[in-house]
Amino acid sequence: MKDYDHWFGVPRREIAWYPKVDPAKCVGCGMCVAICGREVYSYDFADRRSVVVKPYNCLVGCTTCSNLCPAGAIEFPSIEIVREAIKKHGVFKVVKEKLKEKVGDFVERAKKY
Repeated sequence: MKDYDHWFGVPRREIAWYPKVDPAKCVGCGMCVAICGREVYSYDFADRRSVVVKPYNCLVGCTTCSNLCPAGAIEFPSIEIVREAIKKHGVFKVVKEKLKEKVGDFVERAKKY
């Protein structure tokens, strides 16, 4: 089981970033359920539409499901929520540390090209 409780050290529940499905627009294709690798969605077979069941599993900043929804039924809050969280919690510092940890991997991959 993957741990989605934190995003770059920030408790995930402190960032209100997750999708909402408009049931009036949802055509029940299930695309979002199929493409989301974080199990944010489930499918309600009785109503024949997708539902958000694990909102805080959503990767902060990701909008893939919304971009691929043929009915435009999935909405996210403003990206400003993510930008504010980055500033408030000093996420860039954590990101830079992660990049330092991976620099050797980047160099090795670059040698292959």
